[in-house]
Amino acid sequence: MPLSTTTEELDDSRVRVRVEVGPDQIERELENAAQELGKDFKVSGFRQGKVPPQVVLQRIGRESVLDEAVRRGMPGWYEEALHDAGVAAVGDPKVDLLEGLPDAGSSLEFTIEVGVRPKARLGVYKGVEVGRREPEVASEEVDAELERIRDSAASLETVEREAVEGDFVVVDFTGYVDGEAFDGGEARGYLLELGSGRLIEGFEAQLTGASAGDEREVDVTFPEEYGNEDLAGKDASFAVSVKEVKEKRLPELDDDFAIEAGGYDSVDELRSEIEGRLRERDGVAIEREFREAAVDAVAAEAEIAIPHELVHSKAQEMWRQTAHRLRHQGVDPEQYLQLTGKDEEQLVAESEPDAERALRREAALAAVVEAEGVEVTDEELMDALREASTEPGKAVPSEKSLKRSLKKARARGQDEALREDIAMRKAVDLVVESASPISVEQAEAKGKLWTPGREEQPAGELWTPGE
Repeated sequence: MPLSTTTEELDDSRVRVRVEVGPDQIERELENAAQELGKDFKVSGFRQGKVPPQVVLQRIGRESVLDEAVRRGMPGWYEEALHDAGVAAVGDPKVDLLEGLPDAGSSLEFTIEVGVRPKARLGVYKGVEVGRREPEVASEEVDAELERIRDSAASLETVEREAVEGDFVVVDFTGYVDGEAFDGGEARGYLLELGSGRLIEGFEAQLTGASAGDEREVDVTFPEEYGNEDLAGKDASFAVSVKEVKEKRLPELDDDFAIEAGGYDSVDELRSEIEGRLRERDGVAIEREFREAAVDAVAAEAEIAIPHELVHSKAQEMWRQTAHRLRHQGVDPEQYLQLTGKDEEQLVAESEPDAERALRREAALAAVVEAEGVEVTDEELMDALREASTEPGKAVPSEKSLKRSLKKARARGQDEALREDIAMRKAVDLVVESASPISVEQAEAKGKLWTPGREEQPAGELWTPGE
């Protein structure tokens, strides 16, 4: 075995896992790290990227390479250790090396202290009654979508009059702070909709009433939380030259418009198509709500004790996942916090109700998996990998590459996390398939559904998605 584990229960919500990684595994990780480092290592007599691991060890030193090897190996050892110990971790772990980096031929020992998912004692989990609303599309929603389509088909026509809110102006401008022009403060032929709020507050309002050929001085103050720290909170003056005033003209809402909008014979036919599309979209939302509400109903029937410390750990974990997603989207989490006007601890505290709900759902579903003996086949693992690896517009990965991915996941101990995720989804399917849908009115009368629109959530009642 590459590693061995012993588990100590610290309290109802935390465990400490002692891990020992054997010498053979340490040496393999050491060689792999040296091989990776060797790709960028230049040594006379060897081609770039072909420096043998033993040469890298001699040049860099065993301790430095071992430090890199442990960093690389730790995530996999962590996953494998938690799997071996049967621990469903919650929140970030505290990892401690017991005696530092090991000597050659010795084991590496470390401990993991982490929160654990609470256990659930199931009540009724088959045939639970859950409120399910009917798809509903208000005429106002159809009107709004029609207006959106009209707006997208609008034309801009130059007019000889003063600009009013809703008009577009074509402008040249140069911005100054303390009498000096600044980077990013200049534009030529810029098309601006008055009232859109695209530029700094106050900029657009000072162009209302302007005509083509006007020269205006626009004074504004950059917000304190402005993205460019050099400009944040500072007063600025813009020299603006108005070139054109354009009026947005919407097409008439008639049968000709319906034909242009998609080949419909009449506006009534277009409205009918829009209503069907909105109804279908609402149906998807209803199904999602029903699935979540069914799981919430099962969790409400179960006995689950969740200490606040565990809820807080889960909330922190959720924020870190959000921050990771923001970075992936090119958004700095710190800027996101500035925009919300809150710090990390405030957001974490506010998300604790959601964190507790997530823990209750996970605990209930894990208990359903155990009670029903839900198993996940290798083929289901392959299907999940195929789905996760297939990108829109790109070819489906080959079976060979998928098997290689599964082999790598197993080597890192990551296949169990995927297997558990699939088992949880199957548990949701089982709960939903056996659930009995009832009307929202019936659910409210029975006190089994927390519906949108109530001011408070009465004790013992369920939260429903869409609140």
